[in-house]
Amino acid sequence: MTSENFEHISESWQQLVDRVDLDGLIRLIDDTVSDRDWARLVRIRDACTSAVKTGRQVWPIATLANYRLALWAPAEFACRSLDDSLRTFMPGPISEILAVHHSWGDLAPYLESSPDRSLVAHERALRGDIIDSNEFTTLDMPFALQSWEPSYDIPTYTDDGGQFPAPPAPSTTSVTTTSSEIIDDPDTTTAFRLLVEPWTAASNGRADIAIVEGDGLAALGALGVNDAARCEIDSSLALRWLVWAASSGGAHGRRRGRANGRSLTWWFLHQFLDLGDAWPTDPDELGERITDLTFHLWDTNEPIAGWALQLTIEDSATGLACAIHAKDAA
Repeated sequence: MTSENFEHISESWQQLVDRVDLDGLIRLIDDTVSDRDWARLVRIRDACTSAVKTGRQVWPIATLANYRLALWAPAEFACRSLDDSLRTFMPGPISEILAVHHSWGDLAPYLESSPDRSLVAHERALRGDIIDSNEFTTLDMPFALQSWEPSYDIPTYTDDGGQFPAPPAPSTTSVTTTSSEIIDDPDTTTAFRLLVEPWTAASNGRADIAIVEGDGLAALGALGVNDAARCEIDSSLALRWLVWAASSGGAHGRRRGRANGRSLTWWFLHQFLDLGDAWPTDPDELGERITDLTFHLWDTNEPIAGWALQLTIEDSATGLACAIHAKDAA
């Protein structure tokens, strides 16, 4: 490209920014990504970010440019998406988006030691990369999936955004709940509310938990559920549901990503199983204790619109059970 043509293109897209021509800027970003001109994409992003500071409402374009940079650009350029102040408006956490098309070996040389680097490493480990055990982590848990963990559901990111479908829900059978007195367990209750916090704090959702001495039916009754249906699921599917919920932002909250979702799930189970005050938890002990648990998905025979986590957990070792209900309408 000649310097004359380059100056013409530079002037052209700067005019689009000045006029706040969102449609024109979107087409420009599409063309730039198609041309794989990552340096120009960075310049467009930076120009839009600067324009936002002067009152021009082009922050969606800066966000779009940064998102496409993280998703499609080679690692050297993709890691520059971490510099953008508007990354919080992307369809998912930057660590999860960077991990979609880039291996840890490609990304690591361009990532400074930081919480971002740690989260990217965890996200790539969830996609099968082997991370050095000496790598710094902010999540206080192993990078590698444990033998008792499933392969958690992989989110999909495209030019149009992200898709995060829920795990499968087997057919349920109607049951009769019983009643029992709720046990006060502030640690488990707090851990559960943290698990789905974006659904309630940044959206329109609700979250309820009942912990009882007894079984899951007694916990459902304590939760105030009279007519219910449920099905038993194995621990792998239960973990998938818990991590899916903890990763999600619900209808309007900010998505936290699978790495954070996995950490929050471990913390919740650590508290419910009463594994002590020490953290990080012992992965082997946590996995062994999970074998004492029985999980059921439940519903109220009504269609669910939006995001929902409805689960009972019974602990044969302690005789305790909990019923959890989190819901955020679309």
